Amino acid sequence: MYAYDTYDQTFVDQRAAEFRTQVARRLSGELTEEQFRPLRLLNGLYLQLHAYMLRVAIPYGTLSSRQLQALADIADKYDRGYGHFTTRQNIQFNWIKLEEAPDILADLAVVEMHAIQTSGNVIRNVTADHFAGVILGEADDPRITCEIIRQWSTLHPEFSFLPRKFKIAVTGSLVDRAAIRFHDIGIRIRKAADASLVHDIYIGGGMGRTPFVAPLVKANLSKAGLLSYLEAVLRVYNRYGRRDNIYKARIKILVDALGVDEFARQVEAEWMHTKLEGADLPEAEEQRIRAFFAGPAYETGLPATPIETPDLRETGFADWCKTSVFPHRVPGYAVVTISLKPIGGIPGDATSQQMRAIADLAEAYSRHEIRVTHEQNLVLPYVRQIDLPVLWRKLACEKLATANVGLVSDIIACPGLDYCSLANARSIPIAQRISERFAELQQQHDIGPLKIKISGCINACGHHHAGHIGILGVDRKGEEFYQIMLGGTGDETAAIGELVGPGFSSNTVVDAVETIVKTFLDLRQPGEVFLNAVRRLGLAPFKERLYARS
Repeated sequence: MYAYDTYDQTFVDQRAAEFRTQVARRLSGELTEEQFRPLRLLNGLYLQLHAYMLRVAIPYGTLSSRQLQALADIADKYDRGYGHFTTRQNIQFNWIKLEEAPDILADLAVVEMHAIQTSGNVIRNVTADHFAGVILGEADDPRITCEIIRQWSTLHPEFSFLPRKFKIAVTGSLVDRAAIRFHDIGIRIRKAADASLVHDIYIGGGMGRTPFVAPLVKANLSKAGLLSYLEAVLRVYNRYGRRDNIYKARIKILVDALGVDEFARQVEAEWMHTKLEGADLPEAEEQRIRAFFAGPAYETGLPATPIETPDLRETGFADWCKTSVFPHRVPGYAVVTISLKPIGGIPGDATSQQMRAIADLAEAYSRHEIRVTHEQNLVLPYVRQIDLPVLWRKLACEKLATANVGLVSDIIACPGLDYCSLANARSIPIAQRISERFAELQQQHDIGPLKIKISGCINACGHHHAGHIGILGVDRKGEEFYQIMLGGTGDETAAIGELVGPGFSSNTVVDAVETIVKTFLDLRQPGEVFLNAVRRLGLAPFKERLYARS
């Protein structure tokens, strides 16, 4: 993983010191809340319903065990003993005191972390496939591109006041685990016919009030021209993106208004200038950054499966392997996903004790490295197959071995009305009740892959548009209601879910989800998964059963 040099460290230290003076001015009354707001947002500090929330950047979702230990310490020292991992591969602390926020930034700087550009109308944390660098069939490790973009975009003087927030995601695989087509810019790295690396650039995706699946705007972009092309895209957006209406300010609205061809033409024209201005990265610098992601020295001759032990005949271990253990590109190794979705738990939450335990396990079994997924789970990317049984036992001791990754109880949910001042409805209690309704693990495995995603408002932080079952909380005359969408997905077949009909009350929405699942089980073909069944059947049979008694 990338390591700070003297420049990086000085930069984050100075930024933490600057924020300390800004907070002091706010506490003294020298700054009003309105004057302070843009300053705190550029440092990841939000004012929520009950307290300040600090969003800490985890670039492309990669953490060291030392960094995770530091996050656990922050949770204990400044929060209430837990943190919340988000769909942007960040972590949030929900109970922050304003006067202590500068101390947190200083503590983060010690372990090469910060909260810069985790909010505001800037280029946010660049996200990536959480299996980057360790999965089979990858053209290139996307974290290299993410790190290049991170360094290019951080405090970029031309893009510090964009019309609206801007999100970029990168994958190096044909299997899209980064939801690139639901981002302002999505980048797929692949190999051309001559084996050179090229980029396909998707622009104008997003969820929220007006969801769009991003169209392909530029294919076969050479590695050498990436930054100058991105600079051209951002210039066109900065020039023409709407600033008069917050709901029409995202680049997806501009791409839709101009049309893909005209938008691409304008970017190409601007690209002629950015190439001449030297925006692209020198090859030597690209190689310097690439060296940080070379990966560990792998052992050879390891068994390709876990050593035969009684554990392999235990249902718990076998079920966990089915959902949580993924093939590694190196024989003898595995990629392990740790579910942060215990039955009845809060999706994405981890206690400080659990964070320390995972940090210790990463140190012992995963070369000190952890990944954060956009589905609010964690990943150990370098586990030897022979270590899987003991790792499973140790995870189980910390209640971290729930064997539900990718199943019906592995729910994405935003904080909703329990924390967020923008929310219309609660997300967390609905997620908890759904997971409790489907608590029986064998039932979950029988249902098979099924992604439920819940948002507490139209801003779609829970990615409900991309859920196989998407749930949106709305306010109806002071009462919380929930609309349901079916057939969405953020993978390489990206699609926006379709609304099934009128919403359901908080008392009936879990029953509605159960009805949808039962309808699928009754009508599925042998071996058919939920998403494919919805695509084959359409909404009609689900609507018929959902509203049969209305």
